[in-house]
Amino acid sequence: MSLAATNDGPPEDDRAGPEKRPGAFRTISEVAEDLDVPQHVLRFWETRFSQIRPVKRAGGRRYYRPEDIDLLRGVRHLLHGQGYTIKGAQRILKESGVRFVQAVGRGEADVAAPPAQESEAEGGAGLSEPGEFLAETGRAAIEAALAELYACRNALAALRGPPEG
Repeated sequence: MSLAATNDGPPEDDRAGPEKRPGAFRTISEVAEDLDVPQHVLRFWETRFSQIRPVKRAGGRRYYRPEDIDLLRGVRHLLHGQGYTIKGAQRILKESGVRFVQAVGRGEADVAAPPAQESEAEGGAGLSEPGEFLAETGRAAIEAALAELYACRNALAALRGPPEG
């Protein structure tokens, strides 16, 4: 008779590791999965919202504290849930503060939907900048492609040499 325990279920995935405590730091991949946004969107938001400052360790690895995650949830809610532009979300952060946006991220505070024309509320007519309503991920991809095209153009111009005249 064997004393070994039997396990009729699927083998557990040891790579996932133990469940983290609620106050533990999270990696960018964990936060991206939790918020259902790609990692590059989180990096992009760091460039647009100076209040988002994860701890960076050796090699540039990002570690997000619980308050960072609440802020990211709030930003995500403003941008994706309420339809604010980046500029509009920045204005909410400036006027209401980080703690308010963190509370929005935790579901403890509500924010009104943005005005139909945010740019008109700011005193301008039409769009305040080209592509303002283009999703931030699409815009970042377009800007990266454009920069690559400019680099290619400059490389071709250098190969051709000076124009003949």
